[in-house]
Amino acid sequence: MNRVSRAVVFAYHNVGARCLRVLLAHGVEVALLVSHEDDPAENVWFERVADVARDYDIPVVTPADPGTPELIVRLRELRPDFFFSFYYRRMLSPALLAIPRAAYNMHGSLLPKYRGRAPVNWALIHGERETGATLHRMVDKPDAGDMVAQRAVPILPDDTAKEVFDKVTVAAELALDRVLPALLAGTARHQALDLKAGSYFGGRKPEDGRIDWSQPAVRIHNLIRALAPPYPGAFFDLGAQRIVITRSRFLPETGGPVGQPVLQADASRLLARCVDGGILRILALEVDGEAIDPLTLPARVGRNPVPLC
Repeated sequence: MNRVSRAVVFAYHNVGARCLRVLLAHGVEVALLVSHEDDPAENVWFERVADVARDYDIPVVTPADPGTPELIVRLRELRPDFFFSFYYRRMLSPALLAIPRAAYNMHGSLLPKYRGRAPVNWALIHGERETGATLHRMVDKPDAGDMVAQRAVPILPDDTAKEVFDKVTVAAELALDRVLPALLAGTARHQALDLKAGSYFGGRKPEDGRIDWSQPAVRIHNLIRALAPPYPGAFFDLGAQRIVITRSRFLPETGGPVGQPVLQADASRLLARCVDGGILRILALEVDGEAIDPLTLPARVGRNPVPLC
């Protein structure tokens, strides 16, 4: 009888929950889940992987630092064959990576593109037409180890970050499910990443969501959909009022004159006429945290059109 593989899983978010279920479906013994405490300042819209682990009687720890001497001792005593990291938010130190036979991470992009933080959001901001999930070996440098599985998904022109993230979650599940038998058997093919073919991106701050109305319409649309709920949203200020645009549509067939950007209401729509002549239809927005009908914004601020620069 083949020996059952033992793993320690470092995980968070929907990708963590789905990939943990894949390991269990393949008969992997998950000896411990290392996860995060929820941040009270964060909108927790995703599944709690710790809840999944408890449903399967898997012990859970949520250390602020996974590299403490006490946890390292505990992990060594478990004698895991594998570490798996599924959207865990901290790098694993060399001391941790030295414990198992091999350690693998699931990253939400088509590596080597969009290494680092917030890969789905960055892909939308840059107008990519596809992204995906990549399982790769963990090394000291983030998102740089040999790839063992990759699955692509399309990004449609009006997809939001949440919609794309849902696709990436499925891609991660499919990629892991397909390669896991070979990985457990030690026969999975490892492919070196050409790091020159991609770039590293950092995390994003709330101020990074400010709309720059001097940009072309398509870039503004990409920012809006990259930050749409449940993310904080793309915003601008009209006097003392904070306007958050939560949904837009790019209208390439209705180019307008090049000039000063404005918001303008017609009989049934609120349109953003941008500096390059491109036009966005504003489908949803908030004023100081209150969702309103976009068509009512000009009347609310007393101007139509509303200048944006």
